[in-house]
Amino acid sequence: MSGHNKWSTIKHKKGAADAKRGKIFSRVSKEIIMAAKEGGADPALNARLRSAIAAAKAANMPNDNVDRAIKKGAGGGDGAVMETLSYEGYAAGGVAVIVNCLSDNRNRTAADIRSFFNKYNCSLGASGSVSWKFHRKAKFVIEGEAADEEKLFEILLDGGVDVEDISVDEDYAEIIAPPEAFGAVLEALEKAGVTATESSIALIPENLIEVTDVNVAKSVQKFIEVLEDYDDAQEVFTDMDISDEVAEALEAEED
Repeated sequence: MSGHNKWSTIKHKKGAADAKRGKIFSRVSKEIIMAAKEGGADPALNARLRSAIAAAKAANMPNDNVDRAIKKGAGGGDGAVMETLSYEGYAAGGVAVIVNCLSDNRNRTAADIRSFFNKYNCSLGASGSVSWKFHRKAKFVIEGEAADEEKLFEILLDGGVDVEDISVDEDYAEIIAPPEAFGAVLEALEKAGVTATESSIALIPENLIEVTDVNVAKSVQKFIEVLEDYDDAQEVFTDMDISDEVAEALEAEED
């Protein structure tokens, strides 16, 4: 995580999150589905699912929505067999992109993803073509008053949890830890009464590609938005870092 401008990255992520408040149910539902698929439908035995359900409650998601998402991930509900699929390649500016999907029709999903890559002049690669640039990490996002670096560090220290990075910008904090520490981080946060608005096993790039061209940044952002809006897509990861100048230019265009 070292050697890059994490502040512009965090501000960009925070701005993107704020712009998508209307899609929060979709995002949380996808995390519940992924958690239930990987660790089972019992939140008492599945820390990732427990955290996703807590985030759903914090977002005031109806219990019926939560139950449906759990059943879908665990293979219940409509009886459809859900398969985890992963696609990877390059977007504009050499930015690496990985999109993980959950699908009941492998051929449909593959065709759709290929179409998106082609439409936005991106290059869909073979398995492993860009994933070697990323590492699986436990990721937690804390927003609001609890996004205090000193307090979060103290909470995790008291819980005996060894994390790799805590980044804070105003009222937005990211905690990055080894994937095997997910349960321990969650337990420490729960004991302190802190609810993560996002929690997942994410793919974190070892190094970031700084984008200094506004048009390239807009192109990549549009492509990512299209992938994130796709029904079968669960998670989208990139190694893009936007420079402060480009971030400011993008914000000016949005205002």
